[in-house]
Amino acid sequence: MSRKALIVIDMINPYDHEDADQLLPSAERAVPVIADLLKAARGSGSLVIYANDNFGDWRSHHGEIVEAAMAGARPDLVEPLKPDENSLFVVKARHSIFYETPLPYLLHQLDVGHLVLTGQVTEQCILYSALDAHIRHLDLTIPRDGVAHIHADLADAALRMTERNMGARVCAAGEIDL
Repeated sequence: MSRKALIVIDMINPYDHEDADQLLPSAERAVPVIADLLKAARGSGSLVIYANDNFGDWRSHHGEIVEAAMAGARPDLVEPLKPDENSLFVVKARHSIFYETPLPYLLHQLDVGHLVLTGQVTEQCILYSALDAHIRHLDLTIPRDGVAHIHADLADAALRMTERNMGARVCAAGEIDL
């Protein structure tokens, strides 16, 4: 039987990019939900993997990414989601958590067959990561209240596409067993 992993996408963020003002209201609602999922995953011993943008700083490592986010515009959104000593961290450069990252190898080595995708941005990184997970035959769950968007209409469409075209289970975070 394969394992389940909670994936936290791009939530270690300084919120100083051009879409930040549009993203923040949704991120503010998603952060407590993701924090609860992290608590549940850590409490059950489930895998927690962060897949995060490095914001173009190719010399950075996960600790520096966290430090930069904590020094950014909204450390209150980063603090509840910070990686702990057992969390795994994958740096990504593009929208998908799979594109040019070691994540496929890591998931295979850890016998992960089911991903719970959380984070931001629903209509971009969540959608593209879900598609890449689907073509790799991974099961998907996406908590609709545990993802943040810039454009609500596109986010709704993205979640419908993951459900219909990729077989993802889209549900409330409270319905997810980690």
